[in-house]
Amino acid sequence: MDYKNVKPLEDFDWSAIDNTAEKTNQAEIDNQTAAYEKTFNQFTEQEVIEGTIVSINDREAVVNIGFKSDGVIPASELRYNPEFKAGDKIEVYVESQEDANGQLLLSHKKARILKSWERVNEAYEKQEIITGYVKSRTKGGLIVTVFDNIEAFLPGSQIDVKPIRDYDVFVDKNMEFKVVKINHEYKNVVVSHKALIEDEIEAQKAEIISHLEKGQVLEGVVKNITSYGVFIDLGGVDGLIHITDLSWGRISHPEEIVHLDEKINVVILDFDEAKRRIALGLKQLTPHPWDALDPNLKEGDHVKGKVVVIADYGAFIEIVPGVEGLIHVSEMSWSQHLRSAQDFMKVGDEVEAVILTLNREERKMSLGIKQLMPDPWLAIAEKYPVGSKHTATVRNFTNFGIFVELEEGVDGLIHISDLSWSKKIKHPAEFTKIGDKIDVVVLEVDAENRRLSLGHKQLEENPWDVYESIFTVGSVHQGTISAMNEKGATVTLPYGVEGFAPMRHLEKADKSKAKMGETLDFKVIEFSKENKKIIVSHTRVNQEVAADDNRSEDTEAKKERATKKTVKKINDTLEKTTLGDLDVLVNLKEELEKEANNGEK
Repeated sequence: MDYKNVKPLEDFDWSAIDNTAEKTNQAEIDNQTAAYEKTFNQFTEQEVIEGTIVSINDREAVVNIGFKSDGVIPASELRYNPEFKAGDKIEVYVESQEDANGQLLLSHKKARILKSWERVNEAYEKQEIITGYVKSRTKGGLIVTVFDNIEAFLPGSQIDVKPIRDYDVFVDKNMEFKVVKINHEYKNVVVSHKALIEDEIEAQKAEIISHLEKGQVLEGVVKNITSYGVFIDLGGVDGLIHITDLSWGRISHPEEIVHLDEKINVVILDFDEAKRRIALGLKQLTPHPWDALDPNLKEGDHVKGKVVVIADYGAFIEIVPGVEGLIHVSEMSWSQHLRSAQDFMKVGDEVEAVILTLNREERKMSLGIKQLMPDPWLAIAEKYPVGSKHTATVRNFTNFGIFVELEEGVDGLIHISDLSWSKKIKHPAEFTKIGDKIDVVVLEVDAENRRLSLGHKQLEENPWDVYESIFTVGSVHQGTISAMNEKGATVTLPYGVEGFAPMRHLEKADKSKAKMGETLDFKVIEFSKENKKIIVSHTRVNQEVAADDNRSEDTEAKKERATKKTVKKINDTLEKTTLGDLDVLVNLKEELEKEANNGEK
């Protein structure tokens, strides 16, 4: 064939030949790709799946998860288990199916962490008991590893039901725990070993309490001692002996009766099954001391005991352990002067007393110590007869007088009106002070009501008998104003006696009022011996002086008028007289005129 003359077809499409080949090739590729991808496992990124270790060396491990390519993880993530080898199954976390280099990114560490957190949450929700490894000590507790790689915190208070002083003894040990708290935001986990113990204790308590009965006697161990009582371990459940149930006698602290770890028998007084509380007693195992008290003991008998408690109102005396009597403060002295029990005795003193009342049913006894001494009021009239003089001690003040003590148990009253004959005393504190000695005279004795009426001013004669003759009405005396009020002034007169000047009687000659501290003349205008009252006036003194001046002026005027009348009469006579009488009359006239002129001057 002659190919030289062959010419190409004008309408032949050379590109169609290539496209057909491409279409054929792409379809085959798609089919092959689809068939190939069916052989892959289906998974998504950020998912934990199972893989197989293909190979492992010191640097890395190749893991097949059924993907088109194998993934590589650092060998450090597998070092926690040196037994890993090719063919072992492990869990891996798919970080990315294909990175920038087309590599499948896996992590065994993240897969373990995610799985561990799932198990932690499940254990918390179901309150499961888990096992952990105490890794190290930290501030306030311990660090515990749970589920291989989750670090949790074990507070010191959650290690045991008893206080733990040394945390180091728990380090590097495996223990059981309960997850008690999870903070998802900060990925914190708190565990407790104490919770497991408490669960066991609660189960033991429920079992023990279900078999308890009131009055049952059990053996226990002293677990803890406080100021208010003792906790007893009854073999898994604790009971409390209150301090008042330790001894029939009075004690200051439980350590006086029991000691830590001591084994003792106790009796069950009461229990609350719901609240798991048990009340125990120790003293109830012995008879009550009142039941063993001497049956022959009666009122009026003398007993001895020790002061165990002091109060303001009295003192408690322990006759025998568990039997006490009260000495009221009023039974400590015959004195009516109120004092406290501390003035007579103190805690620890040994005292003797008389039984005043004894009630065995109510287990009460009242005692007295003043009954050991004779009652001073039985012979009061003989020792303190009316009119007798004595020295007393000031004990108390009232608005109406002074209470004084003549001797222990004998008090008397000096009325405020019996303190002074002359001074007006508003309050006894103006006259004396508490604790001072004062001389008194007995005015009245009331032995039945135990009252003595005393006086102080009666030690002297009544000065008002003398004042009556000195301060007579109309007499004038010099006085000093010692006090003033809106009604008038108190004036201190001679001999220390006080008078009163009403306000209208304080006006001076210049119409001004007398002032505090001024010394002036005062006229007595009223005197009352019975009421011990003197009323004086300064104004009356001024008025009398003015009256005397007026009377003097009237006399001089009358004399002057008489003189002038005589002179006129002489003048009239001169005209009629002889020359022999003239000289005598002229001389008389001159003398009279001189007297008249002197009177005018």
